[in-house]
Amino acid sequence: MQNIRNITDKILWVGASDRRLHLFENMFPVPDGVAYNSYVILDEKTAIMDTADSSVTRQYLENLTAALGGRQPDYLVVNHMEPDHCADIAELARLYPSMQIVGNQKTFGLMNQFYNMDLEGRTVAVKEGDVLDLGEHKLTFVMAPMVHWPEAMMTYESTHKILFSADAFGSFGALDGAVFNDENLDPHGLHSEMRRYYSNIVGKYGTPVQNALKKLSGLQINYICSTHGPVWHENIDRVVKLYDRMSRYETDPGLVICYGTMYGNTERAAEVVAAAASRAGLKDIVMYNVSKTHHSYIIRDVFRYRGLIVGAPTYNAGLYHEMEVLLSELAGKDIKNHCMGWFGSYAWAGKAVAKIKEWNDTRLHYEA
Repeated sequence: MQNIRNITDKILWVGASDRRLHLFENMFPVPDGVAYNSYVILDEKTAIMDTADSSVTRQYLENLTAALGGRQPDYLVVNHMEPDHCADIAELARLYPSMQIVGNQKTFGLMNQFYNMDLEGRTVAVKEGDVLDLGEHKLTFVMAPMVHWPEAMMTYESTHKILFSADAFGSFGALDGAVFNDENLDPHGLHSEMRRYYSNIVGKYGTPVQNALKKLSGLQINYICSTHGPVWHENIDRVVKLYDRMSRYETDPGLVICYGTMYGNTERAAEVVAAAASRAGLKDIVMYNVSKTHHSYIIRDVFRYRGLIVGAPTYNAGLYHEMEVLLSELAGKDIKNHCMGWFGSYAWAGKAVAKIKEWNDTRLHYEA
């Protein structure tokens, strides 16, 4: 049963959504599922843009077969070698023996590690600015290393001004019938889920994202075809500006208060901190129990807001475990431009406050 959508007359979406998945990358909750996007360009020569995850292979292959309409594809363009986008490369290579695979040098290094298949005579290695001529459609390749893997690249189709952006500009959330971002009323809060996707998946790599945005700055872009989430067509400037702000680690005025608590006492202290911040005139305040809310949501809001206050009890003469985990995750994201405060509670061994300060002094380096 095929389910395909037209981006233009000759460019088709052939992806699929997974609503069974509980944890993306076995780490991040996706209560509204996730989309794996692939595209086909029909021209004098035919190109497939990326593949999909193994969880949706059956639907993906049915969509792809319908879109090709009996044609043999000339090229498979691999913008990103992460398994949720490259799982079907070997199968497509088997089904279409004359198809050539397009990627950069690092692409094929990873491909040789992932798959035991003969690529002799089947690869087209491209570099920055190279052009692949399909006929009406011309594809220009833009290298985007560490957005968010070392081999990542983007492909710009110059006729209709379409950017095939790999994971950049992606979002959590399945596609509920709509493919374009302006086709529904945003039931999953796509901009919020785009923030959560960026902050947890891409967020560590702000400088590479800035480098990629500089390369794209002179291009007219009418569509952004990411490998996750909707095709961005309306408000593209807004989407690009959001990526620019997040990758610069720019923040909004606001405060994230997150706490660990065993018997409610540290939580009561957190409520006092929040009330004081409100009385002082702060409008945007969000509070999280680190043992109850998945850390990906906390990290999303830490990226967004300037202030962070954390509090936890002492546990086993150290720091409450879930708070230790959160601080480790924040340190791994290399988030910049924040103010941080902390508090703690204890009965017989007061270590939490000193441990949080140690985290900030040695790993986080936020303004205290």
